[in-house]
Amino acid sequence: MKKFTIVLLCLVSFSLTPVSAYNVNNFTDDFAVSDALTVLKAASENQVFDNLEENSVKIVFYDLSALSYSYKDHFAISGCNNMGDRYILINSKYRNVPKEEIACLIAHESCHKAKVATIEEETLATETEAKCWIQLKQQGKAYPNNDLTRRLDSLAYLYETSSVTKNNIQERIVNSPFYREQLAIKPE
Repeated sequence: MKKFTIVLLCLVSFSLTPVSAYNVNNFTDDFAVSDALTVLKAASENQVFDNLEENSVKIVFYDLSALSYSYKDHFAISGCNNMGDRYILINSKYRNVPKEEIACLIAHESCHKAKVATIEEETLATETEAKCWIQLKQQGKAYPNNDLTRRLDSLAYLYETSSVTKNNIQERIVNSPFYREQLAIKPE
């Protein structure tokens, strides 16, 4: 009976914390990315890991300008290589930012599953990024004054000031010239 109780307790413990079953090294060989994934794991961001595993995603830092000069200022992108393998490419210029910021980029990109993004998917991804930043940003820690930190702070503000009837993040996406072109949004 004692063995049965111990086995039962172990099973219950594992079912309550499914993210702990994920090995962060399955998704990357990079220490900075592993550290960011560990932050997400500690925050119980199960959906991020479910998304990564579902799509067998590998995460690497990459000089995005090597893909296209127009990508030089992107924070991260997700997509497939020529063999159909899924990747999240984080702009290499953010390699040395705090792990909480890298974690937010991973959380965002993990939401992209469709071959062509939709307004709904981009909104979900951006909201996920904002929620992660709200949860992960450490009070009293000095974060760098860079484009990424300003983006995360702005998204957190938009998320926190949204309401049931007004989604500030979606409104920002719809009004962005970049997303209007990428998502083929017609002006109203």
